[in-house]
Amino acid sequence: MPSFEEARTTILASVRPLGSEHVPLAEAVGRVLASDVAAPWDLPRWDNSAMDGFAVRAADCEGEVTLRITQFLPAGTDVPAQVLPGTAARIMTGAPVPPGGDTVVPVEDAEVLPGKQVKVRGPLRRGAHVRRRGEDFRQREAVLRAGTVLTAADVSVLAAFARPHAHVLRRPRVAILSTGDELLAAGEPPMPGRIFDVNGPALAAAVREAGGDPVPLGIARDDRDALRRLLADGLEADALVTTAGAWTGDRDHVREVLAELGVRQVFWKVEVKPGKPMSFGLQGDRPAFSLPGNPVAALLVFETLVRPALLRMGGHAGPPRPTVRALFQETLTVKPGRVTLLRVRLERRGGEVHAASAGPHDTGILRSSVLADGVLVVPEEGAALVPGTPVDVLVLRPGFEARTSAGA
Repeated sequence: MPSFEEARTTILASVRPLGSEHVPLAEAVGRVLASDVAAPWDLPRWDNSAMDGFAVRAADCEGEVTLRITQFLPAGTDVPAQVLPGTAARIMTGAPVPPGGDTVVPVEDAEVLPGKQVKVRGPLRRGAHVRRRGEDFRQREAVLRAGTVLTAADVSVLAAFARPHAHVLRRPRVAILSTGDELLAAGEPPMPGRIFDVNGPALAAAVREAGGDPVPLGIARDDRDALRRLLADGLEADALVTTAGAWTGDRDHVREVLAELGVRQVFWKVEVKPGKPMSFGLQGDRPAFSLPGNPVAALLVFETLVRPALLRMGGHAGPPRPTVRALFQETLTVKPGRVTLLRVRLERRGGEVHAASAGPHDTGILRSSVLADGVLVVPEEGAALVPGTPVDVLVLRPGFEARTSAGA
């Protein structure tokens, strides 16, 4: 039975980024760029106007001067005529600045006169209100690097270079299977002694949050043949996550059936609370995670051991979650022997972050998970926490600063 850190190290060493694919730009946000992008041309591709106004020669406008308007240049103009001395071109934002013109006078700073003339008051700064060719990116300049997690701003750059698709790393397809005769699917009528499946929907959401594509397999009853069929389907995905059925009960068949399907068990049980009955195996390079059936334990183990692996498979190089230094606000003794995962609320007061229990730490309490802003990972040495003890917390909920100790 490995320690928590040994389990995490082993899992991360067993997975690697998947292959790449091309996706439409509208679907690229949040994906990891698979290859460098260089500018195929200068951006802008030509000098263009930053304002609606008049393209002029700055040398003609040392003082107040009246110029003859010789052309109108809307955005999209192909090849404008030259601006000769004593003339001006009416120009719209984005239109190419014509040869000879070197400055744009905004329309509000000019006075249009009868007879296609315009009065300009100089002196003017040469180059004013002109976007120069290549001032954004030069041809062959690096625009985006492989490994970038694409944002809407990144997509705008790809679109500016006429790319209809983004070359990104593939998201892991993660099959999710809940097991147990006691489970009911959403939509079924309540029945005595039966409970509704929480893990399937919750883990599907967690997989999507980790950048994967969930493949729900539904519920497997405690029957080896039915279980084998569903597990075989699940092993067609990039990763498999099951819940329950991996302990030592008479109807706990998951580990045995996975072994029959060619999954090599890397470890079984981890020194972590909650989440000890967790196992990890590999079918080739395809990971299979068997999590506890308890929904709280399943999500906590997923968060700390599975999520980092899925992020790595999707090409994400950064930390799985941000960590914040906080001051614990309670007295709590955590026994040594294994890593303990505590659900905590966070509150920012001035320049300090304060942490407190999100509720009872019993793993049967879902409310504590709903209220939690983060997870406090207590090392296997245990801890005697008192008010003011500094602790490191994995932040689960962005924007925790808006939460207060009185809020829900």
